[in-house]
Amino acid sequence: MSTDSLHARGAERTLGAPRSGASGRGRAVSVFCGAFLVLLLVCLASLAFGHKSVAFGDLVDVLTGDGDPYLELVIDSRIERTLLAVGVGAALAVAGALMQGVTMNPLADPGLFGVNAGAAAAMVTASAWFGVSAGTTTSVWIALLGAAAAVLVVHTIGTAGSAGASVVRLVLAGAVVAAILTAYVQAVALRMPQHFDNYRYWVVGSLGNGRLDQLTLVLPFIAVGLLLALACSSGLNALALGQESATALGVNTLWTRAGALGAATLMSAAATAAVGPIAFVGLAVPHIVRALVGLDMRRQILGCLLIGPSVVLVADIVGRPQELMIGVMTAFVGAPALLLAVRRLGDRA
Repeated sequence: MSTDSLHARGAERTLGAPRSGASGRGRAVSVFCGAFLVLLLVCLASLAFGHKSVAFGDLVDVLTGDGDPYLELVIDSRIERTLLAVGVGAALAVAGALMQGVTMNPLADPGLFGVNAGAAAAMVTASAWFGVSAGTTTSVWIALLGAAAAVLVVHTIGTAGSAGASVVRLVLAGAVVAAILTAYVQAVALRMPQHFDNYRYWVVGSLGNGRLDQLTLVLPFIAVGLLLALACSSGLNALALGQESATALGVNTLWTRAGALGAATLMSAAATAAVGPIAFVGLAVPHIVRALVGLDMRRQILGCLLIGPSVVLVADIVGRPQELMIGVMTAFVGAPALLLAVRRLGDRA
């Protein structure tokens, strides 16, 4: 019996995923092709719609270099915003799948280890005492360092007094660190309300001032995280069976968990640093992907790379006319899809 077959039997009870026979290779290929086509269409819609909609013919003229100069400026800004949304959506979705796979917790998301709280604490500190504005290159570095520092503290607490870190200890440490940092952020915001508007713009998550340099700054972290995720995918399939079974199959469970958690941390910290904390994507998209392609972590990663950006882009497009923050819109867009996926999984259980 293959590792993937064993993984399907062990993981369906924990994550509530469909049985392995529900999605064969041919079905997965069809889903990936469909998801890729949807992503292309959503990207085109992202270039066409906004405060001023652009007709398809004018959009083609701009993309081929024959368009109106004013429209070229508009489309160029939308291209940068679209690419940023694609990178952030892919990073958050894959990070969520890794978190849920490692912890075997269907409610796990990228902020589980204090990533969002650490980035927020760093941002509010920089804004209150150093006058750093949200959406700048400096703010991206500050948020990234804050997220990394929070994860380091969580890891230190989670491994203190023991030979290694268990998932439960790390999750509890993450909850404690996140609670302390959140209380600190609230205290600073209440005592220094003149800086609250700047922080509020960032903490909700926004693509409004999305620029390509924000993506290029965090792209190396996302790329390294994705490579780590792919390297750990087979090991995560075996880990779904339990520690002893995975060890019997020759999997180094310690390095697999460490690599997967490191990958999730890199990607979620980079995405949060670029645009602020965006909720729901890392929680909802992995459930949607599992409902479509099954339990194999390699398929889940590829599915998240395609569906995560689509969810973020659709939320951004819907919120553009009123310039609603992306962090608000993702819940409205993703919640119906998540409910349908959960209902579908329940029917198969």
